Amino acid sequence: MNAARSRTVRTDRLATYVRERGEGVPVLFVHGNLSDGSVWDEQLSLLPDGLHGIAPDLRGFGRSEAAPVDATRGLGDFRDDLSALLDALGAGATHLVGHSLGGGVVMDFAIHHPERVRTLTVVAPASPYGFGGTGAGGRPSTPDFAGSGGGTANPELVKLIAEGDTSDQHPLSPRNVVRSLYFPSPEAVRDEEALTRGILATHIGDGNYPGDSEPSANWPGMAPGTRGVLNALSPKWFGWHTLPGSGCRAPVLWVRGDKDVIVSDTSTSELGHLGALGYVPGWPGADVYPAQPMVRQTRDVLTRYGRHTEHVFDGTGHFPYTERPEEFAALLHAHLSRTPAI
Repeated sequence: MNAARSRTVRTDRLATYVRERGEGVPVLFVHGNLSDGSVWDEQLSLLPDGLHGIAPDLRGFGRSEAAPVDATRGLGDFRDDLSALLDALGAGATHLVGHSLGGGVVMDFAIHHPERVRTLTVVAPASPYGFGGTGAGGRPSTPDFAGSGGGTANPELVKLIAEGDTSDQHPLSPRNVVRSLYFPSPEAVRDEEALTRGILATHIGDGNYPGDSEPSANWPGMAPGTRGVLNALSPKWFGWHTLPGSGCRAPVLWVRGDKDVIVSDTSTSELGHLGALGYVPGWPGADVYPAQPMVRQTRDVLTRYGRHTEHVFDGTGHFPYTERPEEFAALLHAHLSRTPAI
């Protein structure tokens, strides 16, 4: 009954590759950027009886169809893909678990489909004000949201992904991204081969990763475009800060690692912080372009929402459920059992 299985599910929106385990109440696991659904394999194997674990590859990732992302809808394409997938699987009200980009997707799903959500679990979720270009309270640093979107991706990393590089010869190779960004140290890395394969399975192009960009007169010289995943995460097009007052009443479990350098108040992937460190020339200063306080923004919005628990895994990075799988599973299962069946 609990054997793992995989298949491609076709809807009128997308051909989605899905990993599944178990039967019963659905639990949808949504992966992050530069990743695929295989990151959830261990958590699928740890699910107790009575739950149906579902871990899809999002569009443009893994083995799912590389349909283009309309960034002007924010994360709406991903959200609607998942809604269609759940319909095709005959799933009713569902527990949603999302990591990083996937955390933003499930929050967006909850805002638009509150009646379909049992519980929400977000791991290092995308900020409620998108990624890049905002200060405290989500205030835009520039009118055109410069410093966010497709132009912020490192072109060398994009090139290495497109070439299928599996080496550790370049500091920005996918393998070294796993070692230096996903985990707090090379010694903490688990599942390196699977995570590297997940990065390399990302579809490269303006419609997917990283997306297009527009020139800007504002620092750092580029503004978000209208296509692709990084633009879909830009505060110009996306945010889940409307969760309070949205009608969603699902309890939220927010999990993060205290050594995370991607979703952080001092993110090494965010240009405001990199500018302050001197890595991006011409930074206009914290009064004009502060580092984005992603953790503080998330805490502020969830505090207004009210029905949430924050859990910090000490000493872990961006993948606490991979670094400490049994502890994460115990926390998750307790959260899933907290809400009676709808």
